[in-house]
Amino acid sequence: MLLVAVLVPVALATLVGLWLTWPGAQPHSGVDIGLGQRPVQGDVLTETSAPCTTGGADVGGTGSAGQDKRCISLGVRLTDGDSPGVLIQQVLPDEPSTPRFAVGDHVVLGYTGGNPSDAASYQIQDFQRGASMLWLAALFAAAVLLLGRWRGLASLVALGFSFLVLVTYLFPAILTGGNPVIVGVLAASVIMFGVLYLTHGVSAQTSSAVLGTVLSLALIGLLGTAFSAVTQLTGLDDDTAKLIGVLGHGIDARGLLLAGMLIGALGVLDDVTVTQTSSVWELRRANPELGARQLYTAALRIGRDHISSAVNTLALAYTGAVLPVLLLFSLSGQSFGALVTTQDVAQEVIRTLVGSIGLVAAVPITTAIAALVARRDQIEPATQRD
Repeated sequence: MLLVAVLVPVALATLVGLWLTWPGAQPHSGVDIGLGQRPVQGDVLTETSAPCTTGGADVGGTGSAGQDKRCISLGVRLTDGDSPGVLIQQVLPDEPSTPRFAVGDHVVLGYTGGNPSDAASYQIQDFQRGASMLWLAALFAAAVLLLGRWRGLASLVALGFSFLVLVTYLFPAILTGGNPVIVGVLAASVIMFGVLYLTHGVSAQTSSAVLGTVLSLALIGLLGTAFSAVTQLTGLDDDTAKLIGVLGHGIDARGLLLAGMLIGALGVLDDVTVTQTSSVWELRRANPELGARQLYTAALRIGRDHISSAVNTLALAYTGAVLPVLLLFSLSGQSFGALVTTQDVAQEVIRTLVGSIGLVAAVPITTAIAALVARRDQIEPATQRD
């Protein structure tokens, strides 16, 4: 009755919120965001050293003082677009920041318009990665299915559901002017309900994990809102500023930061809350005589071990995300205090600390809920389970 009384109103509020904030019109697509124009695929057939001039233009940006500087000339055969099979030359500066292309590489070029057979109409941009990423995704799915079997299949379906919510609701709703915080909370709620129940089934055990996740997310949202305001985070990093420039209108940058904080913490929260409820139920199966207090104490010991590694995982994940920024700032000679209080780094530090507090709180909250519910749940003995 406790689970029903709490979770049903939350689920209904989420559905009503989705209905009220669902984007009525899709955001404008095809906007040039600086990644080039229409992508065209090609294969590198030749790779040689060449002067940094082509058609009188200085490719390397060296000017008259850098005539001896060498560049890389690539012979690329187009494989699609308006002129498949045409061979064009692309001259790139031979600099440390230039990707290293070799014969046999499959590349992507940006078609800038004009004569589709003219090399000047193209600019080499990147490598083709689609096939390799598909193989990696297939390997990931096979590993999940091999170990998880039907539960693994359910988790893959849940993963697809999460991306569906992001693509069909979160992104369009924010881009069409929705409040990022409200949209982020609703998207996180839908993902939470869908992923947990799809993966673990509808049961008192899963509902305990859902309730623990709800309360922990609420705490993260409150702390994130409070400390974003206290520390005067603007959320206006380079990517957000570029987004505002592309949209042509303002957006709640701090709200966007908070929405990302909730979505980012949700995945780790699911792991913690599901682990804690599973621990409580397994302890209950192993010894049906354990009371709620004993279940809580035993499962909390498991949670302490889990949370120590989970917090470290979250901190390292965010550190890895801003590693180039940290390296760049480390070259500036600034003190550590000045470094961590800059906008780009401070928002990741606050994101990490707020998320970690939510993870720590999720352990006792979820364990207490699970212990109370499991003590009254009709659980089959461990010998009857797979």
